[in-house]
Amino acid sequence: MADSTPDFVLDVDGVAGVCPAGEAYAKQNMAAGKIPVLSCEGPCIRGEIARLATDIVAQREPYARCCYAESLLVPHSSMTAWVKQADKVVVIDGCFLSCIGRALTNMIDEDKIIHIDALPLYKQYSDVFLYTDVPEEDRKLWAQRVADQILEKLAD
Repeated sequence: MADSTPDFVLDVDGVAGVCPAGEAYAKQNMAAGKIPVLSCEGPCIRGEIARLATDIVAQREPYARCCYAESLLVPHSSMTAWVKQADKVVVIDGCFLSCIGRALTNMIDEDKIIHIDALPLYKQYSDVFLYTDVPEEDRKLWAQRVADQILEKLAD
């Protein structure tokens, strides 16, 4: 198996329409000047801790949770417009693969992205894949610790 890949393009089928709830939500957050926060959403424990930490961070001012899938895959949506017009965008990836961060750098100016790899903030479970292999209370504990560290960094 190769240790790296060259840049690549992913063809995505077009879509008609938008998510009505997502449209209202994104427009509300744009009007309020909220900073979008996106995260890894993978099924592994690293993605789950990043997702849970993102949910916590996004509850604080001036942040709000953003749907990465709609932002990246529905280019005519208000969710995409919110990410593109925001002065800053916070991305919390679950590991060094930086999946969301890598995709986002091709959509907006990289200088606008505050990119965080959650794994170095807790250094656990590198030999575990499925999030269900870690008890829920432990997932929540580590997510809170990660979110606290991220909020500290964002305050600086």
